[in-house]
Order: sequence, then structure tokens, then C-alpha cells
Amino acid sequence: MSSVATPTLGKPITLHEYRQRKGKQRDPHREVLENLTPLTKLAIWITERVGTMGFFLAILAWTGFWLGWNFLAPERMRFDPPMGFIFYLFISNVIQILLMPLIMVGQNIQGAHSEARAEHDLAINVKAEEEIEIVLHHLEHQNQHLEHQNELLMQMVEKLGINIQESLAKR
Repeated sequence: MSSVATPTLGKPITLHEYRQRKGKQRDPHREVLENLTPLTKLAIWITERVGTMGFFLAILAWTGFWLGWNFLAPERMRFDPPMGFIFYLFISNVIQILLMPLIMVGQNIQGAHSEARAEHDLAINVKAEEEIEIVLHHLEHQNQHLEHQNELLMQMVEKLGINIQESLAKR
């Protein structure tokens, strides 16, 4: 799974060796933004603006003003004849028909961006797992040395003729 030295191969790699192998950190956000075409950038720009409450409130205010002016203002001050309302509905439907696919394109692009971030997160998790494996290998390597040192100490104590059980009991 990883390229870390296993306990059967001997001494674990050093932190310096690991950092040299690790390589440079990726920035998936920048990578995705660099690969966007001008039309894709336009789609994202429109999607980000159209999908806001500010845009919704602007359309709502304009529609309210337009309807109010053309129904409540004196007839000579109205800027749309009575058939203008039907034309306004037609224009509104055309805008909706054009915006729906555009919004979906923007969402697809944002989904691809999210996918790139998820892949990057997975790569970070794999690196973290490798780092943990290195730490565990170091601890195991250190533990093997401690066990060897303990055996040597026990042999030295036995040569000196000291009874460990009695010494421990005195404490």
C-alpha cells in the first residue's frame, strides 16, 4: 500500500527522507480554475449571480414596478399597451428557458470542482495514513531496541546475583 519500510526490512525512513519523497501539496481549486474556458467562466459567473436572493429580489421589484406602473399609472404615462403584459410574460419565459440549462451547466461545473476537492482530500488522507504508518514503524523499531536493552539489563542483574523479585518487593 505504501512505500514505507516494513519492520522486516530494518530501519524506518527518516523524517527528512519522507519529506523529500512527499512532494509538493496540490491546490485543486486553483487547478480547476486554470482549466476553465471563457464560456465556462461566464456560466459560473451567471450561475453565481442568478442563484442569489439579490437577483430574485431585483426581478421581483422590477416585476412589481412594471405591473403597478402599467395598471395604476394614468393611461398616457403607461409605457406598455395592454398587450405588453403578454409580451412581458413571453420574455420572462424565454429568460427561464435560457437560464435553466445555464444554471445546470454551472452546477455541473461546481460539482466537478467538488469532486476535485474530494479527490484531494482522499490524497491527503492517504498521505496521513502513510505518516501514521511511519510513526508506528518508528515506535515498533524503538520498542524492539528497548526489549533488547531490557534483556541485556536482566542478564547483567542475574550475573550480579540480584533477585529482582526481592528488589521490587522492597520498594
